Amino acid sequence: MSSDPRLQWLADSAAERLAAGLHREPRPQPKLSSRSMLDLASNDYLGLSRDERVIEAAAEAAREWGTGSTGSRLVTGTTELHLRLEAALAELVGAPSALVFSSGYLANLGVITALAGPDCLVVSDRGNHASLVDGCRLAKSDVVITPHGDQAAAERALQARREPRALVVIDAINSADGDLLALNEWHQLARRNGALLIVDDAHGVGVRGDGRGSVFEAGIAAEPDVVTTVTLSKSLAAQGGAVLAAGAVIEHLIDTARPFIFDTGLNPPAVGAALAAVQIITAEPELAKTVLQRAAELAATAGVPVTDGAVVPVIIGAAAEAFALAEALRARGIQAGCFRPPSVPVGTARLRLTANARLSAGDIERFGVALADARSDLDRADLDRADQARRRR
Repeated sequence: MSSDPRLQWLADSAAERLAAGLHREPRPQPKLSSRSMLDLASNDYLGLSRDERVIEAAAEAAREWGTGSTGSRLVTGTTELHLRLEAALAELVGAPSALVFSSGYLANLGVITALAGPDCLVVSDRGNHASLVDGCRLAKSDVVITPHGDQAAAERALQARREPRALVVIDAINSADGDLLALNEWHQLARRNGALLIVDDAHGVGVRGDGRGSVFEAGIAAEPDVVTTVTLSKSLAAQGGAVLAAGAVIEHLIDTARPFIFDTGLNPPAVGAALAAVQIITAEPELAKTVLQRAAELAATAGVPVTDGAVVPVIIGAAAEAFALAEALRARGIQAGCFRPPSVPVGTARLRLTANARLSAGDIERFGVALADARSDLDRADLDRADQARRRR
């Protein structure tokens, strides 16, 4: 850390995070050919990032279009491949049209900021992903944050508004808890109050509705007052994001969404990979059923309730304890996600396990043995520390 006194606050902040168990650092992954760790942390829900068809599609796109899109989508960054992906995504989800962004984060920023404004109230669910939260912060609108899944609170906010327009913003499946909101009811709530419903289905596409997503499964993807956002980096095994909506919404985004207008377009290899993944999901709907079954098996093995998607939370409580358990699993060859504040509320730090369609019965059993051993070792360590503390007294 620099000795510059103007940066002392950074050292103080880092020390506070370390003491609270909130220090983070990137860890490089090994090459695919040398990986031995059982992956229960990634969002590659269908295991397609290692599928030769997807890899070859990315390579072919690079050969045909180059490695980068070379400019924004409105300058040089749109290829025929982008247009094919947009058509395929719209067909998969059952929406009228689609627009691809360079990340799912930017898709959420773009759609909220372009559709909101001073004459619009935004009602945002407290469980929403950070990208939705940041979109609301940039929206130049009054924003009401309602308790997670609380339709009554959302309706009260809508009925009390003075603005002529409103947006209701929700995650279909919560990224940390794995619960699916009742999308039909949320749509009815928004419609009777004259609001647009924006649904982030990042964790639903590839998993729910035979892979076509939670919004498709609810039967509302084609409705003119529903806007769906998705990421290409989870079940679609690539990078990027998309907004799926009525043609008028997409036209408005092209003209006004700053993350679309000013950002470099998604690179062709990612577009090619995502397009191949969409084709696989369409042709092999059993993949979605498999990942849901594996998630249920993971939950049973961990002794926690079954969720509505591929995410299986094992709530520990304290951040340091959750991190210690994740590290103990890692030492046993299991890579488990560790979600700590601010990703989750204080006191709810957790293992965030994710299922994927490539998991076998042997993998699930291996995880169960490792989890039992890790918990046992940590319990013994706690007892040893307590005994040492008593002796010191």
